[in-house]
Amino acid sequence: MAFITLSGYPSSGKSRRAEQLRIRLESRLQDPSYEGPNFKVVVVSDDSLNIPRSVYSDGRAEKPARAALFTAVQRQMGQDTILIVDSMNYIKGFRYQMYCAAREHKLRVCTVFVVATHEQCKEWNKSREDGRAYAPETLENLLLRYEEPSSMVRWDSPLFTVPWTDADVPIEDIWRAVTEGNVKPPNAGTQAVPKAPTDALRTLESTTIAMVAAIMAEQSASAGLSGSVTLALSATSEPQVNLPSRNITLSELQRLKRQFVTVHKKAITLGTTEKGAVDWSEESIATKFAAYIEGNLKP
Repeated sequence: MAFITLSGYPSSGKSRRAEQLRIRLESRLQDPSYEGPNFKVVVVSDDSLNIPRSVYSDGRAEKPARAALFTAVQRQMGQDTILIVDSMNYIKGFRYQMYCAAREHKLRVCTVFVVATHEQCKEWNKSREDGRAYAPETLENLLLRYEEPSSMVRWDSPLFTVPWTDADVPIEDIWRAVTEGNVKPPNAGTQAVPKAPTDALRTLESTTIAMVAAIMAEQSASAGLSGSVTLALSATSEPQVNLPSRNITLSELQRLKRQFVTVHKKAITLGTTEKGAVDWSEESIATKFAAYIEGNLKP
């Protein structure tokens, strides 16, 4: 239903804002005046996945930790869920990756930027007694590496900024974003490419060979062909092809067959960009090859 990305400096109060957001959203969903669908509110965070703060001290450990967070996010995405991601999300490329996943699930999106000064973050981190503090050098490094979200880019918008001085999150604006905001279609670059069946190559080769042989056999039996000709390939496939009023040579048909197979073999092995399901049955291939012959045979 909706995907909310929290972003901010380490130790800037993101988990507190995520909890405020969860409580406010659940309160609205349970309000007797609310007449919409029944949604659940889920928070995914480093803490819920038992990711220690120490992974941010080592790039080799941070990468699989970020992958684990992304996997957990994808697992929780759904039309019945308002998903809150409570993490630094300090890399804009990672925010874009989650945004694309949300679009794949047709979710509304928004970003909450939790703002605090460097000095405030260092003070809060130093005062933590729950064992979740960052090492001082790690904290300093993360503050320098942080890539601030911007309302000018689509994966960070709509963007809601929450300064450390605010007592609560702007729930009215966020509620409107997650319940009334636009649902953007999936990014074309992230859509799964339809795959051909495992026997598509064999069917392509055998059907085109059979059609070439059938045309030559009909031409030999009729002492010349012209106009519409029905080719009896099998009990279920009898394609029609319009042929010119002249003798067609085997070399012509074999050349067209090679061209046709080459083009469609690439579509089978690499995937196709055609919308919807792609039919690689004998009947469909025969119809396409007949049209190809008609369009490429010289009069």
